[in-house]
Amino acid sequence: MNKNITRIALTGGPCAGKTTALAQIIEHFSDLGYLVYALPETPTLFSNASINFGTPDRQYFYNIEKAVMKYQLQMEDTFLELAHTAPHPVLIISDRGTMDISNYIERTMWQALLDELGLSEIKLRDARYDAVIHMVTAAQGAEEFYTLENNASRHETVEEARDLDARILKAWTGHPHLHIVENNVDFQEKIRHVLHAIHETLGDDPATFTDIRRRFLVQVRGEIPFGVETDLYQAYIDMEDGSSVRIRKRGLRGNYVYFMTRKSPIESQSIITERQIGPDEYISYLNSIPSPDEVLVHKLRRNFVWAKQYFEVDDFIEPKRDYQVLEISCAPDQEVKFPPFIEVLKEVTGDPVYGRL
Repeated sequence: MNKNITRIALTGGPCAGKTTALAQIIEHFSDLGYLVYALPETPTLFSNASINFGTPDRQYFYNIEKAVMKYQLQMEDTFLELAHTAPHPVLIISDRGTMDISNYIERTMWQALLDELGLSEIKLRDARYDAVIHMVTAAQGAEEFYTLENNASRHETVEEARDLDARILKAWTGHPHLHIVENNVDFQEKIRHVLHAIHETLGDDPATFTDIRRRFLVQVRGEIPFGVETDLYQAYIDMEDGSSVRIRKRGLRGNYVYFMTRKSPIESQSIITERQIGPDEYISYLNSIPSPDEVLVHKLRRNFVWAKQYFEVDDFIEPKRDYQVLEISCAPDQEVKFPPFIEVLKEVTGDPVYGRL
């Protein structure tokens, strides 16, 4: 069974460039030997089948959105099943993901939909995709290129497009690998940033992309606005073969997903692989530790977006520390725009003393 499968949700506001990005993703990664499954945008399929999303019938509208969710899940699961039988590495790109649906439906309807289908928002957001790439709408920073002409179902004004873009980004905030691709460069450079984000997700040689994970010791002064909170439990285990394993349990209020990351030294470098695991394997790893309570760390992670930058701030619940740790993906020489409620104590990127926080 093929296990070399990567799933990515490509999302963003109206007129963000997803169609062009998808075409270049297919060409670029096909040339590198990947089978690329580009899954179409489900609401567009429904619109092309004469489904009226603007219906005034609330019950019918709810049933439409429920059908969209069921179709999206079935389509993604079908291609995942097919990918397991493929003879080559597979890259599955979903044109919009499951959490996008939440932005087109009232909150009460959304919760009812989740309850009826037995779904969890945490698992829809964090467990289905290895990464989420949010392409910012042209209406935010590239207004001269915002147009309704190349998409018959697009009807948003510039202000409406900005609002929708922000809501979509908020819906995905909290995903462990969320990449924000802005309009502060020319369009081809924007596409290149998308390709770099995928290379990073695939674990390719860092020379193929520019972003690194930078880490800072900070203190949070006041409340974090618009933050998404996630409970995170993690432990590091040193294996007999010289590798290091990190296990993580993340979620909220009883809805958790589990991950295992292995760092293996190969000659002069380290190879890092990550995969989702089940709760039984998580417990098995914990049971392999003589005193799991001594190495298990409980953190409260708060993810938020500030000035189009995606931040993660960890508060240490157990064991307690007198600082927080902030992480951000950016270029090594990029100036980080810290919000006023964050006091930076020092940067600790690459410092082995803080390597296992």
